[in-house]
Amino acid sequence: MCKENILIVEDDADINNLIAKTLKKRDYLVTQAFSGSEANLRLSMEDFDMVLLDLMLPGLSGEELIKEIRAKKHMPILVISAKTELENKVEVLNLGADDYITKPFELDEIVARVNSQFRRYRKFDSNTKENSSVELKFKDLVLNEECREVKVKNKNIYLTGHEFDILRILLKNPDKVYSRGALYEQVWKSGYYGEDNTVNVHISNIRKKIKEIQQEEEYIKTVWGIGFKLEKN
Repeated sequence: MCKENILIVEDDADINNLIAKTLKKRDYLVTQAFSGSEANLRLSMEDFDMVLLDLMLPGLSGEELIKEIRAKKHMPILVISAKTELENKVEVLNLGADDYITKPFELDEIVARVNSQFRRYRKFDSNTKENSSVELKFKDLVLNEECREVKVKNKNIYLTGHEFDILRILLKNPDKVYSRGALYEQVWKSGYYGEDNTVNVHISNIRKKIKEIQQEEEYIKTVWGIGFKLEKN
C-alpha cells in the first residue's frame, strides 16, 4: 500500500478536492493547499514526497513556489496548468518541474503520471542498494546514488528527478557520447521522435545549476550533430 505524502496546490476548491479524493482512493496520503503562500508554509513545516502544483495561484505564483522548493528540497514536482503555450512549459521545466499536465485533464492521467514518478524513484532506490558504487565523482562534482544528492565543491545543487537521471547516466559512462534520443529513451522510458526539445532543456538546466557554484570548469560537452558527454578538457 502506498504511503507517499502528496501536497496538492490548487486554488480552485472543486479541482483540489477532486484530485485529493482520487489520490486518496489510491492509498496516497494527501495534504491540500489553496494558495502559493499556504503551500510554502506547509512545505516549511512538513516533508512531502511529491507536489502537484497549479501555476496561477494567489500569494506566491506556481513559478515562484517551484524556485522556493528547488532551493531547499528534492522531490517530484508535477505542474497542472491551463497554460498550454510551449514557452510556458519550457520555462517551468527550466525552473525545476518534473512533468507538466495541461487543463482540462483526465483523472486517470493524473494518477498515471503520479504513479510513474514514484515508480522511477523506487526503482533507483532499489538499484542503488544493489550497486556497490554509491558515489560517482567527476572533477568537483559528487553524485550520491543512494540518497540522490549532487554536490559541487561540497555544496548541494538541487536537481529534478529527470536532471538527476541524465547526469547519472553521463557519469556512469564518462567516455560515451549519448544522443538526445538515447537519453530521452533511458530517462523517460518512451520513444524519441527527433523533434522534442526536452533533453536540451534539462541539460541546460543542469549546466546552469553547476555554474552557480563552479564557474571555472565545464562539465557537460555538446558534441555537435551527435549529443552529449562529459567535458574532460
